[in-house]
Amino acid sequence: MTRLNQIELGLAGAMLAVSPWIINAAPYEVTMGLVQKIFYYHMPAAWLFLVAALISGVASAMFLFRKNQNADGWALAAAEMAVVFGIITLVTGPLWARKAWGIWWVWDARLTSSLILWMIFVAYLLLRKYGGPGSDKLGAGMALFGLANVPFIFVSVNVWRTLHPQTSVVPTLPVEMGGPLWFCLTAFLLLFLAMLSMRARLERQRVRIETLYLAEDEA
Repeated sequence: MTRLNQIELGLAGAMLAVSPWIINAAPYEVTMGLVQKIFYYHMPAAWLFLVAALISGVASAMFLFRKNQNADGWALAAAEMAVVFGIITLVTGPLWARKAWGIWWVWDARLTSSLILWMIFVAYLLLRKYGGPGSDKLGAGMALFGLANVPFIFVSVNVWRTLHPQTSVVPTLPVEMGGPLWFCLTAFLLLFLAMLSMRARLERQRVRIETLYLAEDEA
């Protein structure tokens, strides 16, 4: 763990620890009331879910087309982050929906495509773990498929009628709600960056050790 990682984790931990008080100070949303406050964790997790998928897809493209081995480590690390933040998104969303709309789940464009994206990266990790030789390239192809799903998820609420508000809602939030949202997003982002960096570094070290073992066996 680098000094920067320690700082990121320390700041993220401190910010997440005080976030309940900041969220509590935010005003209630007119129609949903108290349950709307889960938004301050749901939205940052959902954004970072998409960011992780984006990073994994881009890094996978660099691995496939430029033979960049380090990029493969970043792709794997980002895929794991996509699964983690995807779980947070897919758990907090239905909890919010059940109280706000009276239903746990609807098969609309955004929810369905988000679930598919999460399943793609779960399959990616299973393939990398148990797929054997060549699984890195097959996994990279899956990550590219996930990457193609990211813009679809983002624009889905603007194209199709869904329970989710459109993407134009967040920039129009009043300061009393926007402030806590950006505070929580910063905390989640610091945690995300620290975890992503540490996991990518761990993967590079694993590959280096594996290469040394193979060289020793050949000798």
